[in-house]
Amino acid sequence: MTLAELQQTLATLADPTDAANLARYFQTGPGGYAEGDRFRGIRVPALRRLAKQARGLGLPDVTPLLTSAYHEDRLLALLILVEQYRRGDATQRAAIYRLYLSHTASINNWDLVDSSAGQIVGAHLYPDLLPTLEPLAASESLWERRIAIMATSYAIQQGRFDATLALAARLRDDPHDLIHKAVGWMLREVGNRDRAVEEAFLQAHYRHMPRTMLRYAIEKFPEARRQAYLRGEV
Repeated sequence: MTLAELQQTLATLADPTDAANLARYFQTGPGGYAEGDRFRGIRVPALRRLAKQARGLGLPDVTPLLTSAYHEDRLLALLILVEQYRRGDATQRAAIYRLYLSHTASINNWDLVDSSAGQIVGAHLYPDLLPTLEPLAASESLWERRIAIMATSYAIQQGRFDATLALAARLRDDPHDLIHKAVGWMLREVGNRDRAVEEAFLQAHYRHMPRTMLRYAIEKFPEARRQAYLRGEV
C-alpha cells in the first residue's frame, strides 16, 4: 500500500459523527489538553488493520502521516512504526527510534504515547533507560513527560523496575492529571509483578502522592489494604 492509497483510504473511512464524539472525548476544545486537534472519525481496530497492510511503507512516507493535522493519521503512523520496529533489524530500529524522538511534538495525546512509547523508546533504550528518559521527564511538554514514564513499561515487562521507580519519584509532584494516571498505572504494573517493590515505594511516597496517582497505583490491592492507603493508615 502506497502513501497515496493509504491517505485515500483514511479519507474514505472518515465518519463525521464519530469525529465529533472523539473530539469531545479527547478534550480538543479551548483549554483542553488536546486543544485544536482534529479527528477524521476512524475507530482504532480499522487503524490497526491498516497498519498491518502498510507495514512496508518507507520512513519518508510514514513521516507525513506522523506530522498530519489529523489524530488518526498520527496514530496510524505510530502503529506502523511499532510494527516495523518489532520486525526490523538493528539499523531499521535505530532509524525508527530517531524518527520518533525527533517528532515528539506530533505524539501529542495519551493514546498516541501509550500505544508506542514502550514499544519503541523503552525497547530501544533497554536496559539503560534513565540517561535519555530523565530529560524527557523534566520537559515542559506534558507529552514528553508521559513518554518518559510510559517508556518504562518495556522494562517492567522484563522484570526491571529501577527506571519506573526513579521517574515515578521525579514525577510524583507533577501538576497534570494525565501524568498522575500514567505514573499510578506504571506503579500498578510493577506491583502486579512484585508487590513488595511497589509497597516499598509507596511507603516512601504515598502520603504525598496526588489522589489519582495513588488510586491507580493501588487499584489491584485487596480492599482492606487499599482503604488503609486511602485513609493514610499504612
